[in-house]
Amino acid sequence: MLIVKNDRIGERAEITKESTVFQRFWRRDQANSTSAAADAPRLRPLQLDRSFPLWMRAFVRGRESGLLVIAAIIGALSGLLVAAMSVASQEMHEIFFQIPHAASLSVTLVRDSWRVVAFPFLGGAILALLGLWAKDRFRGRLADAIEANALHGGRLSARGSLYISAQTLISNGFGASVGLEAAYTQMCGMIASLLGRGLGARRVDMRLLVGCGAAGAIAAAFDAPFAGAFYAFEAILGAYSVSSLMPVAISAVLGTVVADRLLVHKPILAEALLSVTTPALAAHAIIIAFIASAASVVLMEGVALVERSLDALSFPKNLRPIAGGLLVGGLGLLGPEALGAGHGARGMVLTDNLVVTQLLFVLALKGLASAVSLGAGFRGGLFFASLLIGALVGRLYGESLDALSPLIGVDPTLLSILGMAAVGAGIIGAPLAMTFLALEATSDFRIMVAALLASALSGLIVRETFGYSFATWRFHLRGEAIRGPQDIGWVRDLKVARLMRKDFRAVAADRTIAAARILFPVGIVKELFLTQANDAYVGTVLVSDLHAAASEDSGRIDSLAHWVDDFLVPQSTIRAALDLFEKSEADVLPVLADAQSRRIVGTLSEAHALRAYGRELEKRNRELIDR
Repeated sequence: MLIVKNDRIGERAEITKESTVFQRFWRRDQANSTSAAADAPRLRPLQLDRSFPLWMRAFVRGRESGLLVIAAIIGALSGLLVAAMSVASQEMHEIFFQIPHAASLSVTLVRDSWRVVAFPFLGGAILALLGLWAKDRFRGRLADAIEANALHGGRLSARGSLYISAQTLISNGFGASVGLEAAYTQMCGMIASLLGRGLGARRVDMRLLVGCGAAGAIAAAFDAPFAGAFYAFEAILGAYSVSSLMPVAISAVLGTVVADRLLVHKPILAEALLSVTTPALAAHAIIIAFIASAASVVLMEGVALVERSLDALSFPKNLRPIAGGLLVGGLGLLGPEALGAGHGARGMVLTDNLVVTQLLFVLALKGLASAVSLGAGFRGGLFFASLLIGALVGRLYGESLDALSPLIGVDPTLLSILGMAAVGAGIIGAPLAMTFLALEATSDFRIMVAALLASALSGLIVRETFGYSFATWRFHLRGEAIRGPQDIGWVRDLKVARLMRKDFRAVAADRTIAAARILFPVGIVKELFLTQANDAYVGTVLVSDLHAAASEDSGRIDSLAHWVDDFLVPQSTIRAALDLFEKSEADVLPVLADAQSRRIVGTLSEAHALRAYGRELEKRNRELIDR
């Protein structure tokens, strides 16, 4: 024992000595860095990219089976993460609201009414404090899986993801009417992204791994591997390919298996369904699709209305979750369905006998609570809420039919399932995922055709009338031109600075036309860029116009100038450049250092920009097809 102790003391002394030496050299390097070259390498606290061994990186990058192994790991981890967050949320509900063990907050009356108001208010206060703390800490890092795949090649920030997940867990745990699916997909996507970075995965593989994480998360949350897999294809990847099927499928299956061992899922509902002819069911599905699409748009517009109302009242943004918590608490006094994600309430709607007035009341209560929660700044998703609202819409339609003509004989539960799929597709934008969720919730293949019809039609109507699903619409409000998860980040990465040429002819704007004709005969150069005494760009002159002009030879060359205010900057994207070429109808545009100095640093032609864009687009399409 004495020898071990002495060894540890000596080892500690060596570590302390090395740490002291390191600190001394580090301080010296810091002092010298102010006068060192600007391109000196910077120390990073943690380097994730390609941190795994070379053989492991080669195995994943070179073989599809390597990706399959990583997808299996992601699926298992996704099941664990979903189970952990689900249990944490349930424990918070049981402790804060004093509900029985394993009871659902959305169908359990809270004995102490003060808790219904106090804890959503407290949750809003915590979010407000978190928002103040994180105000300048996460700029550019708060991207979810859809945005990461669309713009950043599947790269998710670990710190930003933890922050978003913490916000979601607090929002749901303290009773706000939001779902945990945002936290599920965020954490599972983040784990997948970190693994991909450590393995040095290609851009297309990074996006696929994030899709695997989302598939495992949704599959584990709903005990629905088909729905999880197709959610990944439709909402996270934006495309289906044969090579991506197996990784996504194995992740969804393993996520479901792991979560099943740790969570208690609700039984299937197949026993409640009655047979009905396919044509009649299709007709009901079409009617439900129109009603569901209207409900989807109203719910999303409700979120925007709450935000606009708070803006009109000049309510401080950082205090909005507190006001939202009070409002949600007040709604919770009217009925427990306003609280939480709505798992229990959805089961109640599908299985219990409710009259039309009860259904209308719960529908209005849940829709208002969800709009207030999200509009006031609580973090979460509308996936779970959309399923409850869809079930209410379908049940209302079924009960109304039954009241008008009991002879029609369509089970309201079946119509509730169709409504659930239709509203889910309208809000989430994933009709196939909703179709398979309906199948996996009922284990009745008869419902598939009707669910597919209802969800596809509802999604189409929402896109035609509203233009976006809920996720992409929120990006639109932030100014992001994202219509889906398709990879458009490479368009932003392809900057004018990479494409421009630095050889160009600049001429003083006060030079005479006669002198310019002598200096620049036809065929030497196609265009001349005019500059003032301070080298500022003031227009472009085509050499063909210079020699064909009927102006006096003694006239100034700037009298022939075009495109005075049409120019590019090095930070412009290729998309912006092509748009400017189309607008200005110019063949070549100057690239200026900035709009203030207007100093020319290069040129870009429309032909070269189109070739570069075409090459990159072909490359991305080839990756999608080959992978």
